Amino acid sequence: MDSDDPRTPLLGHERESRLVRAARKLCGLESWRRRVPISIWLPKYTLQCLYRDIIAGITVGLTSIPQGIAYAMVAGLPPQVGLYSSIFPGFVYVLFGSCKDVTVGPTAVLAALLAKYVALSPDFACLAAFLSGCIILLLGVLQLGFLLDFISKPVISGFTTAAALQISASQLKSLFRVTGSSGNTFIQALVNFFKNIKTIHLWDSVLGIASIIFLLLVKRVKLRGRVWGGWGAGAARCAVRARNALLVFLTSALAYILYRSGISPFALTGKIEGGLPQFGPPAFSTRVNNQTLGFADMLQSFGLEGLALPLVAVLESIAIAKAFAGSAAVDGTQEMLALGACNLLASFAQSMPATGSFTRTALNHASGVMTPAGAFFKACVVLAAVTLASGAFAWIPRAALAAVILVAMLSIIDFSVAALWRTSKSEVCVWALTLCTGAAAGLEYGIAAGACADVLRSLAHAARPHILLQPCKVGAAASSRAVLPARLQYMCGARAARQLRGSAAQLLLLDAKHLLHIDIGVAEDIITVILELEQEGRRVVLWNFEAKHQQLFEQINPNVKGKFFNGINIEQYLLEGEAGRTSVNF
Repeated sequence: MDSDDPRTPLLGHERESRLVRAARKLCGLESWRRRVPISIWLPKYTLQCLYRDIIAGITVGLTSIPQGIAYAMVAGLPPQVGLYSSIFPGFVYVLFGSCKDVTVGPTAVLAALLAKYVALSPDFACLAAFLSGCIILLLGVLQLGFLLDFISKPVISGFTTAAALQISASQLKSLFRVTGSSGNTFIQALVNFFKNIKTIHLWDSVLGIASIIFLLLVKRVKLRGRVWGGWGAGAARCAVRARNALLVFLTSALAYILYRSGISPFALTGKIEGGLPQFGPPAFSTRVNNQTLGFADMLQSFGLEGLALPLVAVLESIAIAKAFAGSAAVDGTQEMLALGACNLLASFAQSMPATGSFTRTALNHASGVMTPAGAFFKACVVLAAVTLASGAFAWIPRAALAAVILVAMLSIIDFSVAALWRTSKSEVCVWALTLCTGAAAGLEYGIAAGACADVLRSLAHAARPHILLQPCKVGAAASSRAVLPARLQYMCGARAARQLRGSAAQLLLLDAKHLLHIDIGVAEDIITVILELEQEGRRVVLWNFEAKHQQLFEQINPNVKGKFFNGINIEQYLLEGEAGRTSVNF
């Protein structure tokens, strides 16, 4: 090739170009703008976007207030911590978030995972947010988001269903106002509830059940413009979307009116510390049972199970982003960087771990949000509530908050995988194992058991691939065609050999058009079967093998050199009797 040809790589040119490309990708202005998405969408911001983002922010903010309080109580934390976790991640996500619909804040699943550590000390909540932020940021910097692809749909479905069941069972204590512990697992929560069922309070139970019925009925309301009118339909639509806030307002007003009349029939949330939190780094030491635990001791308390917090946070957020992105691509690395920054910075504001919320994201999407600025306005609504109206939160009945959580959990309970038993038994078994282990032993053990079972299932399929045997005709003679799978590896050679021997045809076409990889041991077994079949007077033709696979076979046994054929006109090749031909290419 001529040295003046631009395609000719000069000495050191290829290496230099790669380094230049890497440096440009890392240090280029466009690359940094992608890592701070607000710099891309803010210059194009319009008044129409502002109007729709404000409407969505107010709507989602009114839902975030009762849910933030409720999820803080699920974790065993003061109610204001749930509100702080709705405020500060929102201010961070507007800078780094790439998905307009995603709303970051506390969720029921993270609250349930956090509860066992908060039972030791509330200081574990802020430290969990700090550590989760660091780990998620590291995953984003190293671009390890592809690891999440190995956690399959059955594992995620089983985990979320187990989490929903556990959280629902833990709310029975507040819904019926029974005494005793709510338990750390679904089984424990049910056992403790029935053990203390005689301590049920009538009026809390009535209010809790009525609140559930109210939420379910309002959720099913169908809005029609010709029935409600223009402004009426808009107001009714806002009421339906902010039904959680509406329920909290009505029940709080009822509790306050009854209190002024000298009646206190409900267990209330109690005083909430208003105002801004004390800003500072999370506690790296704490006291548990009159003993001081240092940072190393707190890490030991988290253990390997603590890794479930950042893992679940990333899974929830990216899964939600993909669900609402439509045809648009989701930058998983950017979402991990944004989520990591949200948790890391929010931990300096007494926040618990946060991630994307399916309920609030769906509401944000339905409200017509245009940019991530909706998260900013949502945070402003919650901030105004916690600083200006914190006294009103003291009158919220705990039974009403329990009803909000229970109804929210109904949307994430998923038994649809179980219906696939006839077509995919192995995946249903993985789902059932994840669900049962999570419900009985704990959510972190459930996702670990499901992930391990899924890996074993994948390895079993890889080690025992199915070779498709199809009867076919060449001219008037009957033959058999064996279609090889994409990979023949591990210890599957004996199985492949048995399947090939199962053909009784005098002519066997071994079709490798889908074969991408084959191990040496499997190739040796197949060659052995070929030689045995030929000793029986049968003929084998190796069809559509790539050059690298053909070389492997020939190096193992040179006697197979004349058995390869590459092309589409296999029938003509066979009828002409060109069995001794080395290779035919078309």
